[in-house]
Amino acid sequence: MNAYTFDEISIGHTETFEFSVSEEKMDTFLQLTNDTNPLHIDSTYAKQNGFNSRVAYGMLSASFLSTFAGVYLPGKFCLLHEVAIGFLKPVYVGDMLRITGKVIEKQEAYKQITIKVAVENTGGGGKTI
Repeated sequence: MNAYTFDEISIGHTETFEFSVSEEKMDTFLQLTNDTNPLHIDSTYAKQNGFNSRVAYGMLSASFLSTFAGVYLPGKFCLLHEVAIGFLKPVYVGDMLRITGKVIEKQEAYKQITIKVAVENTGGGGKTI
C-alpha cells in the first residue's frame, strides 16, 4: 500500500495495477448485490443478445477504482470524494483489466487532487473500455 502525502504528489504522477475478472469475483458480486440480470449470469441469454458470453458487472470493474485510490494513488491517506464513469465496451470473465491513473490537478486550499483514470482491457474476450 502506498502512503503518498499531498506534498509528495505532483501533477503527472502515475500509478498502475491490473486485476482479472474471474468467475469467483462475478459470483461474489452476485452474492453481495443480488443483481440477477441475465446478461451477467446466463451465457446463453447474453449470446442471444449479441455478446460473446455473459457480461461482467460494470460496477464490479468500477469497484476497483476504490482499490486504485485507497492502495495505489494516493493510497493510505485517501478519502475518495467523487467518481464519474462511463462504460464503453463489455468486459467478460477471463479478461485482464489494467487501471492507470494520472494526477491532473492539485488544489492546495483543500489539499485535494484530481486523478484521470483509464481502464484498459488487456486480454481475454474484450477490448479497451
